[in-house]
Amino acid sequence: MGMFQLGRHKRSSVLSALLSLSLFFTQGSSLVWAADSGTGTSDTEAVQAQTVSPDGSDAALDPEDLYHENEWNFVEDSMDISGGIPDNVIGRLARIREKGKLVVCTEPYFVPQEFIDPDLSGQERYAGADMELARLIASRMGVELEIVPLDFTEVLSSIGSGKYDLAISALSYTPGRASSMELSKGYHYTSEGAAVGLIIREDDAGLFRELADLSGKNIAAQSGSLQELLAAENITDYSQFVRLPSIQDVYDQVSEGSADAAAVDIESARLYIQSNPDCGLTLMDGITFNLEPQFEGDRIAGPKDDLELMYFVNGVIDEVLASGQYETWFAEASERAADLGL
Repeated sequence: MGMFQLGRHKRSSVLSALLSLSLFFTQGSSLVWAADSGTGTSDTEAVQAQTVSPDGSDAALDPEDLYHENEWNFVEDSMDISGGIPDNVIGRLARIREKGKLVVCTEPYFVPQEFIDPDLSGQERYAGADMELARLIASRMGVELEIVPLDFTEVLSSIGSGKYDLAISALSYTPGRASSMELSKGYHYTSEGAAVGLIIREDDAGLFRELADLSGKNIAAQSGSLQELLAAENITDYSQFVRLPSIQDVYDQVSEGSADAAAVDIESARLYIQSNPDCGLTLMDGITFNLEPQFEGDRIAGPKDDLELMYFVNGVIDEVLASGQYETWFAEASERAADLGL
C-alpha cells in the first residue's frame, strides 16, 4: 500500500475533513457540506476599501462593505470597469497602470483553455479561451499584456509569492489555494459540474471497473492540481503515486503503460480523447469524484490581499458571462486544438 503525502499543500485537520470526499457512482447522490467561514479583513484590504469603492467613487464606506472575500475566501464581487482602471486605485492595480503592462502566468498545456499554436509566434502563440480572457482583461485595463509560460506548480508558487500579477490557467478553487492567493469568481462552468474522473487504457476497461480493481497499481495526476488532491483522498491502496508537471505528461504516462490510471478533469479528458482518437485512452466508466458548488468553475488567481485587483478582474468576468463570449472562445479553441491534434 502506498502512503501519500500532499507535498506542496499543507493541510490542517479541518482541511482534511473538508476534503474527505465520497466516491459517487452514476446512480449516486451528492453530499452536503458545512464549513466555517474563516473570513476577515486584512490591513491591506482596509486601506484599499478606504481608497476607492467598487463603483469607482470615493465613497467613505466601512471597509467591510467594500473589498472582501466570501465565506469560502474567494472574491465574488466586482467593480465598475467601464472607464478602465479608476484614477484613485492603489496597490498592484495602480502599479499595473503605471508600468502599462499586465503580466499573466499560465501553464500552456491544458487544451482548450491554454495551449501553444505552432503556426503563430511571439505572444500570439499562446492560444486558447483563457488566453483570450487574459487579452480582454489587459484591454479593459488599457495596458499591454505579457504572458509567461510556466510549469503548473510554478504557476501556483509564483502567484503565492506575488511574482506575477495574475495566473490564468483553468484554476479550480481549493481551500488551500484560497488561503495563499486571491481567487476570482468562476468564469467557465461545465455540464459535469466540478467533476473529476479516472482515465485508463481502453484495453484495461474490462479489468478496471471499480476503485478496488486499482489496488496495487500505479496512479498518476498533475502535480499541484485539484485532481491530485482528489485522487489522494480517495485512492489509498496503490503501488506508486506519480505526480507530473503537465496534463500531457499524465496522458502519456497512462498511454505508455507507466501508470495504470490517472485522475483528470472529465471535460478536458473527453476533449483530448476526441482530438486524439488513436491515443488508446478512455474514462473509467461510472466513476466520478463530485464536489460541492463552491469548487465549480475555473477561476483567476492573484496575490493574496490584492482584493482591488480581483474586483477589477471580476468586472471583466461579469462582461464575458453576460455576453457568452467565453463559451465562444472555448468552442473556437477546441476546434483549433483538434485541427492541431492536441
